[in-house]
Amino acid sequence: MIRQSALLGHSCAAGANIIWGMMAPIAKVVMVGGLVTPLVLTDLRIFGAAVLFWLASFFAPYEKVAKADLFRLFLASLFAIIFNQGSYVFGVGLTTPGNATILTSTMPLWAMVLAAIVLKDPITLKKLVGILMGAVGALTLIMSKTDVAANPIIESNIWGDLLVASAQLSFAFYVVRFKDLVTRYNLFTTMKWMFTFASLCIFPFSFSSLTSTHWFSLSLNEWLSVAYVVVGGTFFSYLLIVVGQRNLKPTVAAMYNYVQPVVGCLAAVAMGLDSLSWSKAFAVVFIFVGVYLVTHSVSAKEQAAIQKKQLEVLERRQSKLN
Repeated sequence: MIRQSALLGHSCAAGANIIWGMMAPIAKVVMVGGLVTPLVLTDLRIFGAAVLFWLASFFAPYEKVAKADLFRLFLASLFAIIFNQGSYVFGVGLTTPGNATILTSTMPLWAMVLAAIVLKDPITLKKLVGILMGAVGALTLIMSKTDVAANPIIESNIWGDLLVASAQLSFAFYVVRFKDLVTRYNLFTTMKWMFTFASLCIFPFSFSSLTSTHWFSLSLNEWLSVAYVVVGGTFFSYLLIVVGQRNLKPTVAAMYNYVQPVVGCLAAVAMGLDSLSWSKAFAVVFIFVGVYLVTHSVSAKEQAAIQKKQLEVLERRQSKLN
């Protein structure tokens, strides 16, 4: 049973991050024509997911949410959806898909820093070295410029890189600060309210953009890309990642976040939306090594707790044998 749940967790975590890894190049395809702006794509993603989660909630047990929790769900929606998805989509519109997917791998580094500040989680030397290496990799990527002589689509803009990085910071804050709230209710209850609040927040600022978009001018590929972003990149991916988090240790689930840069870069290069360079390879290596150090770091207190638990298990086994 434990092996089955672990296998389910690994499969779901990997699936969600593979879907997210494809998000940047596919979203770039939608926006490169100019008919769909980053704001409109963000609207479609949030509105579409809200509708899908409400429909799915009708097939799940009904749960009444406390008023205090509704307000916290509103705050969670700001960091997990509005700031996260908004910054990400706008950032992808200004930078290359490769840069965007590589920068998504910095999220666990942000989470470790915020956990130390908010939750007083100890930072070990290994964590500190990992955070510094991840920062060097991210800065290298942000400060590098892509050669756009052959293809202006692959132009990289520093503001786009910074927006994508801020999206990871926003989501990391959500993960650290609202973890207890998200696990209190079932997935559909939590997500339907968060996406509803996000829709209400963004609608007043996006109504004119939605009505002025020439929807009938979109090609079939653009419509399919929009469908992927809404259904795959938002609805199904949120379902999969929560199942993964519930069946895996947090550090194990977080490691799958680094599938995204690999998938995204390969897809972007294959689609002709990005190019490889030594600076990007350097950035990827530094970020990956930094992430590995952070997620495999154990404080002295945590190590003592692990050893105590292992000792208790051995004592129970010996008592059964005796």
